[in-house]
Amino acid sequence: MRAPLVERIAARQSVIGEGLMIRRALPSPGRRMIGAWCFLDHAGPMHYGPNEGLQVGPHPHIGLQTFTWMIEGQVMHRDSLGYEQIIRPQQVNLMTAGRGIVHAEDAVDNQPGTLHAAQLWIALPDAERHREPAFDHYPELPTVTLDNFCFTVLAGDYMGKTSPVKLYSPLLGLDITTSGAANTHLSLQPEFEYGALVLRGQACIAGEPLSPCTLLYLGSQRDQLSLTCDAECQILLLGGEPFQEDILVWWNFVARTQAEIELATTQWNQGHFLVR
Repeated sequence: MRAPLVERIAARQSVIGEGLMIRRALPSPGRRMIGAWCFLDHAGPMHYGPNEGLQVGPHPHIGLQTFTWMIEGQVMHRDSLGYEQIIRPQQVNLMTAGRGIVHAEDAVDNQPGTLHAAQLWIALPDAERHREPAFDHYPELPTVTLDNFCFTVLAGDYMGKTSPVKLYSPLLGLDITTSGAANTHLSLQPEFEYGALVLRGQACIAGEPLSPCTLLYLGSQRDQLSLTCDAECQILLLGGEPFQEDILVWWNFVARTQAEIELATTQWNQGHFLVR
């Protein structure tokens, strides 16, 4: 049997809001998706001064779910459904854009602070991408320990634990941490494809040394994965069934045709994005 694919994808620096530097791992020229995960930004860990926190003004989305995993700090979410929700460490905000939603993300106050987070997008399948928009906040997520690692089940099912996050495609999201040297083998679903991103520290995954700023794409046809850390480390592991639909990602939109992108852009520019 041919060995599973391994690709190293360099995250590129990008700026969001008012000058916040992040590292964007998906999409990239060589890899657009992992399952239905179609976007991955890693912000921090960073410290900021007075009036220097996150400031991302109102902007539109269609055809996707935004998935924010907060590691350090806190951020205020506001949207066109009327939700205002502070997301704090170890919590997930999930916004289902569906046919259209507008939201903003800002620092909670003007004081100095810290920020460490991962924000992802999930492409909605064709049968769900025009659904009514929604917002959900998940203050508690299941955890399990194994071989000195702590696994937080962000999405899907793992080791008998099920995330409460509502999804529309078969997916897995794990936050994996250790406070010191640790070694284990993870059980995987061979029909899923996987990718791993180190959020802090260093690890060796499937025999590949990995540091922050590089996404390791692991392909499919794996039923286990070796994981070794020599010191404190945090890793994001993503998986999912390969997405069977071709998508277009432009600006804040996930669509199927250029005409849909152009229509959403025109509606936003003309000030009637949510008018139906």
